[in-house]
Amino acid sequence: MAASSRAQVLRLYRALLRESQRFSGYNYRTYAIRRIRDAFRENKNIKDSEKIEELVNKAKANLEVVRRQ
Repeated sequence: MAASSRAQVLRLYRALLRESQRFSGYNYRTYAIRRIRDAFRENKNIKDSEKIEELVNKAKANLEVVRRQ
């Protein structure tokens, strides 16, 4: 993974965790944090740049959904 891709993924990960902290309900908040961490851990060994790009785009869409909540 290129350094810029790694930095982009890390920024996205932090942004998702930061936004999920804003959920007022404890159960929603902990569920969102757990799902984010599990998804990133599950996909941490992917080397295919097309697959990484697809996952990054999916995460960006999910970030927008979290921000609207």
